[in-house]
Amino acid sequence: MKYKMAQLLEDQKNVHILYSYDGMGNYIEQAVRYIEEGVLSGDYVILIENDRNYRILHTELEKRLTEVQMEMVHWVNNFDFYYSSGSYHPPAITEYFEKTVQPYVENKISFRSWAHVEWASMKEPLNIIEDFERIVDEAVNQLYFPLICAYEGLKMPDHLKKILMETHPYVLMEDELVPSEQYSELEKVLAFEESE
Repeated sequence: MKYKMAQLLEDQKNVHILYSYDGMGNYIEQAVRYIEEGVLSGDYVILIENDRNYRILHTELEKRLTEVQMEMVHWVNNFDFYYSSGSYHPPAITEYFEKTVQPYVENKISFRSWAHVEWASMKEPLNIIEDFERIVDEAVNQLYFPLICAYEGLKMPDHLKKILMETHPYVLMEDELVPSEQYSELEKVLAFEESE
């Protein structure tokens, strides 16, 4: 079953979404749409993005949003975010994220996030990425907010795609969200193992 993003986010706030993008034009268009829809629905947006793309996104958003609405977009440099400890270290990233969202959570302010995940090469130990994505999936459900994790499709080896499909309940394709069958299957296996 496919869902329209705006409808699913209206029905269910805790949504963890994988976006495997091909081409910067598509990427910018999807990010702008997600941010704009969020702001217009009253959500603050935490945008975890690199400098270059942020400048492009900021320019596009200024054409669509008022100055007051632009203040609802909080930019976090993705290099600082993922490498705050000097390397890709999930506990440090989690701590950075918790500090970032703490004011929103404490003040019961509705927010959503867009995270551009990128490396010079995808040679990081993939189990670290898997561990981090599982932590993030749990945070999405506990803190009750939507999150899109954007990865460049052409740079992802097949084993990373498999990990990401198992750790994200939804996949963004165009403007539709498709449930990940791998996520559902893995959740069933984990639930069965816990019940034994």
